[in-house]
Amino acid sequence: MILGPLMSESSYTTEQITEIVGGRLVMNSPDDHRIVDLLTDSRKIIHPETSLFFAINGERHDGHKFIPELIVQGVRNFVVSDYSENLALLQANFIVVGESLVAMQKLAAWHRQRFHFPVVGITGSNGKTIVKEWLYQLLRADKNIVRSPKSFNSQVGVPLSLWLMNEENQLGLIEAGISRPGEMEKLQSMIQPTIGIFTNIGSAHDENFIGPQQKVEEKMKLFLGVDTLIYCKDFPLIHDTVQHTLFDQENVRYFTWSKKSKADLQIGRITKGTDESEIQGVYNNQFHKIRIPFTDDASVDNAIHCWSLMIVLGYEQDLIKERMHFLNPVAMRLEMKTGINNTSVINDSYNSDIGSLTIALDFLNQQKQHNTRTIILSDILQSGRNEENLYREVAGLLLAKGVDKMIGIGDAILRQQHLFSTPAKFFASTEEFLRDASISDFREETILLKGARPFGFEKIGKMLQQKAHETVMEINLNALVHNLNYYRSRVKPTTKMMAMVKAMSYGSGSFEIANILQFHHVDYLAVAYTDEGVDLRKTGITLPIMVMNPEVQSFEAMIRYRLEPEIYNFRLLNQLNEVLRKHDGEPFRIHIKFDTGMRRLGFEESELNELVVRLRNNRNLRIESVFSHLAASDEAEHDGFTRIQLERFARMSKAVQEEFEYPICKHILNSSGILRFSEAQFDMVRLGIGLYGFASTNNEQQQLQHVATLKTTISQIKSVPANETIGYSRKGKLTRDSLIATVAIGYADGINRRLGNGVGTMIVNGKRAPLVGSVCMDMCMLDITDIPAREGDEVIVFGSELSVNEVATALGTIPYEIIAGVSQRVKRVYYQE
Repeated sequence: MILGPLMSESSYTTEQITEIVGGRLVMNSPDDHRIVDLLTDSRKIIHPETSLFFAINGERHDGHKFIPELIVQGVRNFVVSDYSENLALLQANFIVVGESLVAMQKLAAWHRQRFHFPVVGITGSNGKTIVKEWLYQLLRADKNIVRSPKSFNSQVGVPLSLWLMNEENQLGLIEAGISRPGEMEKLQSMIQPTIGIFTNIGSAHDENFIGPQQKVEEKMKLFLGVDTLIYCKDFPLIHDTVQHTLFDQENVRYFTWSKKSKADLQIGRITKGTDESEIQGVYNNQFHKIRIPFTDDASVDNAIHCWSLMIVLGYEQDLIKERMHFLNPVAMRLEMKTGINNTSVINDSYNSDIGSLTIALDFLNQQKQHNTRTIILSDILQSGRNEENLYREVAGLLLAKGVDKMIGIGDAILRQQHLFSTPAKFFASTEEFLRDASISDFREETILLKGARPFGFEKIGKMLQQKAHETVMEINLNALVHNLNYYRSRVKPTTKMMAMVKAMSYGSGSFEIANILQFHHVDYLAVAYTDEGVDLRKTGITLPIMVMNPEVQSFEAMIRYRLEPEIYNFRLLNQLNEVLRKHDGEPFRIHIKFDTGMRRLGFEESELNELVVRLRNNRNLRIESVFSHLAASDEAEHDGFTRIQLERFARMSKAVQEEFEYPICKHILNSSGILRFSEAQFDMVRLGIGLYGFASTNNEQQQLQHVATLKTTISQIKSVPANETIGYSRKGKLTRDSLIATVAIGYADGINRRLGNGVGTMIVNGKRAPLVGSVCMDMCMLDITDIPAREGDEVIVFGSELSVNEVATALGTIPYEIIAGVSQRVKRVYYQE
């Protein structure tokens, strides 16, 4: 295909792109802007005038509905599969295609084939991102490298990664991940790797494959056409499949490594110390060894894959050895913690480059709890780019992402400070910043720490983070979004979603959870009390909020902060009416609760006639929704009663709707109801405990991810002889010589006292340790006699290894009580991978 001349290797006209993807161009906005950036997320715009938005129809989202919003923000070019009359009226250009995602993949493949430098394609069940990032660390001093940002390895992530290729690059490092058959062919046709790395095979996404053999065969399709394939012979499935899949490709070079059998790189002794591992190997009949600053098995395997590629690329063993010793940890997640002076601190201080900076800034931009957004940014090391051009791009990013304050640390950023229009201060080193800065300089703001490892930003993190004891509850925001999307997949596209964030989001945190839900476009939030809703409004939450337990003394605050009360009886209706007589303006929105069988709160069916008359004659009120609560939607034995409730609700809601000309939203399904009574979705569903990873059946539980992990540390380990007792009232009686670990969590943190004396367990270094003795206020004791452990080791109270459901079962209660009972003094740490 011959197209017109390009201004640069990564700049195209809309006409050229239309021809590449085989689309039809509709020009409604003839501004002559070249396309530089591809966009799939309407919330992550940097340069709207040079962006091309792909309106992708996914299982849970339709990108077309965000087009008007994007046009307001300045985007003028779109790829669409649904070109309607409404779009024809907009001042924008549209490339009409059969499927937007396929079009983006075609464009990425075409862009990729313009470049002829080596491209390493990396796949496997685990380790893809670590291997890619370590290779970047090891090779960036010599080569200009383009690589997948973070874990951009999907059908959408790969084309966005390939689009980053330009004429300055000398090597590509691209991840490829699949979750079902048929996906890898599409990724291979885009990536076209010249070198392949197959890291390993594990259980990830097993549910979508017939078995491990099929999964290996599917992943192997990435390597069709490679010049060299690197893999470990110790995985028989991989080795056998390589022999049967690629044996007829005469020009393929196989580079293998093994700890067990003869290979190109034969691994010998692996010696693990306290903080590092020594790996011995034989290559070309010569003995070599490397040291890495890690001791876990996964890091050892990942390092050997990197060692293998460096050999393939012709690096000398002495240089490999030198660089391996200085490998840095890869930050796989962004953490947000509570900081000093009512600040929030986002820690991403392991590396700093343009790709990861953009992702971190997007996360910063999501935060609405403070009006001020601040970044503390170090030099970007070994980028291989012209310094002035690099920091000009950084300055533009900070402006585009709405950063209010900046602190630059490092000689290079100090030299280029004139490029930054964002209010800023600059320091030559971290030590200079720590010497001159004061904690009083930071107040009521969200702070992003983004630094390359050598700058030691962990010292800045310690200065800014609120002091707390060693017990924390980690909240996995990726898991929360996964659960939200799972439930979205179980309802119709037109059904709205109300998310329950009462009781501090079931113990997970208030504004932090509400903020991520707002970012992912839920329709409504629900809180228990007015003060919860007021707090959310003060932290920037603009979604409609229903208050489920309104009190008369809080009605003024509800009016002021645009909160919408649940009205469940005439007393409450009368009290609200009295308050509204003092106010002018639009009708106040309320939600009418029906009692269909829960026998807790709500209007009875016999009260509907009076209710309708009083509401129709009241101009100060507008019914936003009518709803009810299912009593036993999670228990099959009560399904008959649940259907009676659903029929009663349908009858009552119809009776009310018929008396009003405007539409009234109807909702009754809770988390278990969404899964078990999908025919009763009405207009909206309410997602509560399911959002946080808990389902009523084992099958459904398998589809959800754990959101919260409660962890603490071992404070002290004692050797205690048999027949001694442990703790208060001498209830913990030892029958053998034992090792007893005291851990820093007690009933004041939310640990139920009934878990003591062998009822409960915690996880220490992957093994279960029973509680011994009574749970104290601030600590409890574990029997770790058969578990290797040291003081300071991490202890999991609940999480993926020990589920909340299991803890609840031991106590004869429900998961709600366990997670909602975690004390406020336990620091919440929010992270996003």
